[in-house]
Amino acid sequence: MPRTLVPLALVGLAVSAYALGGPVVRLVVLPGALVLLLLVAAVVLWRRTRRGPAALAAGLALAVVAASGWYWSSLHQQLSEIPRVDDAVLDSGTRPPPPKKGALTFLLLGADARDTGARPSVADLMESDEWSPGAYRSDTVVVVHIPQHRRSATVVSLPRDSYVRIHSPAGEPGGMDKLNAAFALHGPFGAMRTVEELTGMRLAHLAVLDFEGFRDLTAALGGVEVYVPERIADPTLDRVWDRGWTTVEGEEALDYVRSRAGFADGDFGRIRRQQNFLRAVVAQLGADGTTFDPVRLMDTVEALAAPLTVDSSWTPRAMASLALSVRGIGPDRIRFLTLPFDHYETVEGVGSVNIIDEELAAQLFRAVRDGRVADVVEDHPELELPDADEVR
Repeated sequence: MPRTLVPLALVGLAVSAYALGGPVVRLVVLPGALVLLLLVAAVVLWRRTRRGPAALAAGLALAVVAASGWYWSSLHQQLSEIPRVDDAVLDSGTRPPPPKKGALTFLLLGADARDTGARPSVADLMESDEWSPGAYRSDTVVVVHIPQHRRSATVVSLPRDSYVRIHSPAGEPGGMDKLNAAFALHGPFGAMRTVEELTGMRLAHLAVLDFEGFRDLTAALGGVEVYVPERIADPTLDRVWDRGWTTVEGEEALDYVRSRAGFADGDFGRIRRQQNFLRAVVAQLGADGTTFDPVRLMDTVEALAAPLTVDSSWTPRAMASLALSVRGIGPDRIRFLTLPFDHYETVEGVGSVNIIDEELAAQLFRAVRDGRVADVVEDHPELELPDADEVR
């Protein structure tokens, strides 16, 4: 091959690798390898006094570096557009001790407005320093724990009707109420402090997902495939899901995770469905290469930025670093659990509540923190999400 064609051959090799290679090759290996090859070619050609081809190879290497830099800058910009709320209030009061070095535990809340008309966002309410009690409720409360090695994760759902002591954003204890009252009365940081007291785990960050924006997120994913083991009819939502695999998207996906139709155990059934949906999302992101494909990843981040609000300490750089570190975690490496339940009870002024099995709950959260979840699940398999074809 003529030496003048070496840089062009390398570009051709790169294009072929992108077309035929897997997602890891596309996003991680290829750019670095291509730059290295081009620089080696430039040095070899320069030593052989082939100045023109050497300059071309060096220029192409710089172009790859510039393109990679532009991509990561764009990703950072997308993450920067996620609304952030000042978390200085968390410096008040006492909190549980931090987790083991490198481990990350955060709180995921689903925000649902009672008024479906024009309304300020969660971030707007937080920025105004005047949380409007009752403006939003959170029927989805999830603790996510990711160990230092970033090879697995544990997701623990906390039923909204769990009877707990409510805490203010500053950590001041209040009265006993349903768990979702913490968010409704005190906002995201009230929910965060209440969950910390309940679990005994320090929550490093907070993420609030507005369910109205959830529709756009599922559309960006091209819909999510879930299995319906038996026909479900929800007259309140005017929805019917037939038995078998089905793809839900937009408003239908939102109704799917909201519906409580056909559940003898009410909110616990809906939690299983929400966990199953999240498991399906993780599986789909891995199956279609989204987490490693630059274009798809950017589109997904853009769709996620709109309905999401996070604490001010969760910087774009930290979020990008986390996203890159957990890309290899598939659904088979995520354990989906639910807060242990003892019995139902009716409390005057509060209504029907879930009384927590406090002893088992304390055991579970110690196990999550110490990486011993398998031991608890072995003795209490009812805490874990069943297989996809068993979730209604």
